[in-house]
Amino acid sequence: MKNKEASKYLFCYFTGNKPEEERVHLAVSEDGLNFTALNGNHAVIEQHLGKKCCRDPYILRGENGLFYILATDMRCSDGWNSNNSIVIWESENLTDWKNERIIDFSVFPETKNADRVWAPEAVFDNERGEYMLYWSHHNKDGKEDTIIWYAYTTDFYTLSTPPSILFKPRSNMAGIDADIIIRDGKYYMYYADEYKHTICCVVSYKPSGPYSETDNNTACCTDLRVEGNCIYKLFGTDTYIMIMDKFVDGGYFMQKTTDMFHFEKVDEDEFSLNHLHPRHGSMLAITDEEYNHLIKTY
Repeated sequence: MKNKEASKYLFCYFTGNKPEEERVHLAVSEDGLNFTALNGNHAVIEQHLGKKCCRDPYILRGENGLFYILATDMRCSDGWNSNNSIVIWESENLTDWKNERIIDFSVFPETKNADRVWAPEAVFDNERGEYMLYWSHHNKDGKEDTIIWYAYTTDFYTLSTPPSILFKPRSNMAGIDADIIIRDGKYYMYYADEYKHTICCVVSYKPSGPYSETDNNTACCTDLRVEGNCIYKLFGTDTYIMIMDKFVDGGYFMQKTTDMFHFEKVDEDEFSLNHLHPRHGSMLAITDEEYNHLIKTY
């Protein structure tokens, strides 16, 4: 679906670190700034597999007309080095989620010692005709910090390539929560850089890289500790909004840009997100018809 056919926004998120908060939630917006929770801000999916808890849900529109939610299969009360899988659902209409499945990275030689498999996302690679799945990854006793890995898939059931490193910061320290957006043929990857303690940006002409990291690649206008970044375009404008989880102070920070690198703060009285108590989430452009179906259902 072309963005010009979309006019509304669907926000997918979880709400906290307790097991009952590690669930998929949805909210909608007409302007991309002010959001209304669906289902009374209660979870919209009951997870049956894996850890039965999930974090960092990412929602996307598939090339086949299906919608997918990818999430970290994790119960944080088990510890931050306790998961090796992601959990996936699919839907034809954004309200009936089915075919829950797990991708367990411990079955692959490259990631057999995985103890952090976080924040999965995907982008469609037109050259390959496949989805590039990417996530934050750490192998127990491995030489790399928690950085961005990737693999290709056609169906979000199996992988067509082995897991490999997609990007690691030149500092050799952690870079997590990658979120890729395409603009004018370039792939902009925003991630939380643990050396610079902020959101940074790297750029490539292909989804699988290589991504170029400049000396000054900060893409954030706050000194607050933030992660779980998500960037999306405001319809009918040249403005892109980035929302971030203030994981130390609590709540969300919002900033905007027109050139993808220089951001300015959106004042808290100009948007409404914090009443949802959201943690790391993602945004999907939806049509009026899809918006109305969601409102009617929930």
